[in-house]
Amino acid sequence: MDLIAEYFATVAWEDILFAGLRILLVLVVVWIGLRLVRKAMQRLEKTLASQDDIKDEVLAAEMAKRADTLVRLLRQGVFVVLWVMAALIILRELGMDVAPVLASAGIIGLAVGFGAQNLVRDVISGFFIILENQARVGDIVIINGEGGTVEALNFRTTVLRDLRGTVHVFPNGSISSLSNMTRDWSAYLLDMGVAYKEDTDHVTRVMGEVAAELRADPEFGPLILDDLEVFGVNEFGDSAVVIRVRLRTRPMHQWAVGREYLRRIKMAFDEQGIEIPFPHRSLYFGEASRPVAMQLSDGRVDDAPVVDDANK
Repeated sequence: MDLIAEYFATVAWEDILFAGLRILLVLVVVWIGLRLVRKAMQRLEKTLASQDDIKDEVLAAEMAKRADTLVRLLRQGVFVVLWVMAALIILRELGMDVAPVLASAGIIGLAVGFGAQNLVRDVISGFFIILENQARVGDIVIINGEGGTVEALNFRTTVLRDLRGTVHVFPNGSISSLSNMTRDWSAYLLDMGVAYKEDTDHVTRVMGEVAAELRADPEFGPLILDDLEVFGVNEFGDSAVVIRVRLRTRPMHQWAVGREYLRRIKMAFDEQGIEIPFPHRSLYFGEASRPVAMQLSDGRVDDAPVVDDANK
């Protein structure tokens, strides 16, 4: 008992009290910081989820989910930094030397950084793809020359599925080019070839009338955003004059609108007698081939006996 009493008599209770108060103050500051960070992240999540005027419920839900994922990652990172700083301060108040701990952490972080450079690059690239809203799940994009529908967008990888059903997985750090074909609005670009004998002004009027009828259609009209844009004669081809036009549509509807527009263009051109040229092919048998004699009879083509020049 005397030893225990002597031990407690040598303890600096005043220092322990002040150290405990400082540790308590650190915990209170961390708690207040966490509350402030949580409120700031909630406000950031609302801002990210409502930065675009999205009428499609599916896209709106996907945007909200992406904002939640991004904010959750940021919140976790800030929380880790705050708790690590608090732990180091508390260890120092308890009389421990934190210098070796910091040195060890630096060495471990350096080793992990060298061993996971590609992983860190992929995560950072994915973070900015999501932050800048470059693509969403459901968008049709072209990544590094490969097109498809975005099926998954993670911090490390982006997953596409093309029309053949093939799934393409791209590490975000390896994405050098990303083209989004369904961002905000889409367009169907048509290069229409007509015969050289046709009046191009008359052709563009007919195409405009067809586009106006299509926009008045109850099924396709709501999918079209503007009137037909006529850029004019774009090219003199080998057998056709090429006229370029464009229809702006809602995202992901340009192909359906374009197919229907082409169908109606064909019908209108047939009614107006506008010729759509098509390629012709001539067959040459060569000088060494025996001549082929053809005989026309009653609108039919009949094969005649082959004439051998050597027997003449």
